[in-house]
Amino acid sequence: MADVTASMVKELRERTQAGMADCKNALVEAAADMEKAVEIILKKGLAKAASRSGRIAAEGEVATWIAPDGKRGVIVEVNSQTDFVSRGDDFKGFVKNVVDVASKATKGADLSPLRYPGGDKTIEQVRAELVSKTGENMVVRRWASVEAKEAHGFVHAYVHAGGKLAVLVHAEGPDSKNAELRNYVDNVAMQIAAMNPLVVHKDHVMPAQVDKQKEIYLAQMNEEKAAGTLKAPEASWPKIVEGKLAKWFNEITLHGQENVWDPPAGTIDKMRLELGKKLGGEVTIHDFVRFSLGEGIEKKTED
Repeated sequence: MADVTASMVKELRERTQAGMADCKNALVEAAADMEKAVEIILKKGLAKAASRSGRIAAEGEVATWIAPDGKRGVIVEVNSQTDFVSRGDDFKGFVKNVVDVASKATKGADLSPLRYPGGDKTIEQVRAELVSKTGENMVVRRWASVEAKEAHGFVHAYVHAGGKLAVLVHAEGPDSKNAELRNYVDNVAMQIAAMNPLVVHKDHVMPAQVDKQKEIYLAQMNEEKAAGTLKAPEASWPKIVEGKLAKWFNEITLHGQENVWDPPAGTIDKMRLELGKKLGGEVTIHDFVRFSLGEGIEKKTED
């Protein structure tokens, strides 16, 4: 059998725009026959997949999974180019299986080379086949896992708007099965979805972020002074900045936010403390993960 050289792989890649590994495999299958290898690439749809790989995929679905014992959860975002494809059975089945793989994967692992359920293909291979079938780019964009190691800790999932946004919350209470605690955590998850806090508590904000915010406020006050709209003496500015920071902390921290489901009850933290007293032990929101579909992806706009 003829040897497959690096230059042959390079030539096939240039002709088809398929991946290096796919080109090498096609040449091996074709016994180093270049034209036959091109045919194999085309038949498998790999050239078509490669040609579409640069297209922006900002639609799709965010899906979650929670372990039967509630101790672990995963959240996955898979993107497509259009909402039409993301509503299809092929795409939804792909998302379901990617979530299944993620539920068994090591935290932080690359899912692409992992085996796709029901066969010997990888997630990446199945993704490429779906790209060819649908004519649209698809991307397994990101995933995360959350684990509760405490005796009474648990992970709760909330999915909003049919998979456009999802949240995982890691919580703990005196009794993880308590209905009131579960209801509170579910409401907290909806709060996170709606209000998008950055962290749970202000102690979780990095000092550099706080310093940067102080700089912003001082710069704004200098602008206002120059414009003649700020009359407060500079000696009072540090106190004014502290007041602005306190308001900022309330906006970006889960604990500081006013709850959206029962406003008279006050902040998330106030409700947490009161629930803890009622249940006879501390209620804790340890952390959370929030994925909003397509966030951070620059979508192409056309006139």
